[in-house]
Amino acid sequence: MTRAVVLLSGGLDSTTVAAIAKADGHDLYALTVDYNQRHRVELQAARRVAEFFAVKRHVIAPIDLRQFGGSSLTSDWEVSKIQSVADIGKKIPNTYVPARNTIFLSLALAFAETVDARQIYIGVTAVDYSGYPDCRPEFIEAFERTANLATKAGIEHSPFKIAAPLILMHKKDIIQWGLALGVDYSLTHTCYDPLPDGTACGRCESCQLRLKAFAELSIADPVRYT
Repeated sequence: MTRAVVLLSGGLDSTTVAAIAKADGHDLYALTVDYNQRHRVELQAARRVAEFFAVKRHVIAPIDLRQFGGSSLTSDWEVSKIQSVADIGKKIPNTYVPARNTIFLSLALAFAETVDARQIYIGVTAVDYSGYPDCRPEFIEAFERTANLATKAGIEHSPFKIAAPLILMHKKDIIQWGLALGVDYSLTHTCYDPLPDGTACGRCESCQLRLKAFAELSIADPVRYT
């Protein structure tokens, strides 16, 4: 069986991607990044999801992006809240973390090279999303080229593939796919500004996109909201 590294935040998208990678026949090696994010409760969700999928190895890698700041997720700025999903995508919100997916994919690439995995799965989407530039297909394609230029494994062995199976999908379709694969979304965490007990705010862009998708499917979202 082939190996795959999955970037696992514990959110809805990354959990769905883990299910897809497993359905594709891979042994899963999960990487979660503890970047000292505001919503640290997602680390607990990542542990739950990793256990659910019985991953071969789950690494939680610490890297303190709060040293740089520049985002409401890595500083004391107030998290952007919106009144309607119609407002999403009009501007990049302050939840954007500078170079986050570049950093995450670089760590995943190092992990993949050490465990002899050639597939790296990431749950980015460029359809129902907040407009983050590092979620676009162009970025994923460019990083894949970089991965195969910058590594010993990429030069001497088979090339790396960055798999982003959700990138052109709407959130409701992502949920449908995950449910078909047996995903338990009660294990996940999506909110960027939760209460200390993990209760989701329901008003950040991440919550709004999730709530909209479940409503479109006429399915109750299994996580708690304020």
